[in-house]
Amino acid sequence: MDKLTPEECSVLVDVIGDTSTTLNVIDCLKQEMCRAYVCGPLPHITAYLVIDTLYDDAFCFATDVNDLWHLLESQQGLEGLIINVDSEYAEILGQRISAKTGGSVSYFVEIHQALLAPVRAYPNMVIRLLTSVDEALLAKSPEEIQGNAYQTPQKILSTGPVAAAIVNDDIVSIARTYAQTDLHGGISISTLEEWRGKGYATSAASLVAEQLQAMGKVPVWYCGEENGPSLRTAEKLGFVEVSRRIDIVYTSTE
Repeated sequence: MDKLTPEECSVLVDVIGDTSTTLNVIDCLKQEMCRAYVCGPLPHITAYLVIDTLYDDAFCFATDVNDLWHLLESQQGLEGLIINVDSEYAEILGQRISAKTGGSVSYFVEIHQALLAPVRAYPNMVIRLLTSVDEALLAKSPEEIQGNAYQTPQKILSTGPVAAAIVNDDIVSIARTYAQTDLHGGISISTLEEWRGKGYATSAASLVAEQLQAMGKVPVWYCGEENGPSLRTAEKLGFVEVSRRIDIVYTSTE
């Protein structure tokens, strides 16, 4: 099985389509930080597998679960992948992974939400947009605030709108655009534990969403079903659920 070339990945992007559910996989393909495989000739495919080489996330889409399994079972280190699939395929794939590896798996629901109406504003005097001149301010922030370890402060600030709560010249809460496609922008938030419960993340996220909407993009929000605080923040801003997918995670051989 051959990995797709960059040119073939560009074709796959068009085949997949730019939706709120495909935001992460399209961003991964466009950033060329993945391995991609398909079953069938492009563009007439029955399954595809895109593996984020930084985080070992495996994005799986298919019209035929057997073809998808063919792509998965050939992967080295299958146990180390977080396999993101349509809910209709989760159980059968989980059983096959367990049978192949001799271990067990767990299932986690991932909720996809989109902001289809103007964002609800939550202004706060300590919240503002960050610009390139804030690179040093972001660089001195804790890792929890900076987010993805592979991204430099410069990269974070150039990916898309970023807003933060700044107290005593320190960032204590942040909302940033972690991924963009032509039509969508994904928002992630983080607040230092001692500063939670003050509404900072909500205010910062509302400002980022406003900027994305001004750019003609639909803001997107992903989180696990068990993440109540994140779900409540999204609800305050006006996000609505558009889809659900399942993360299959290998647990152990015991």
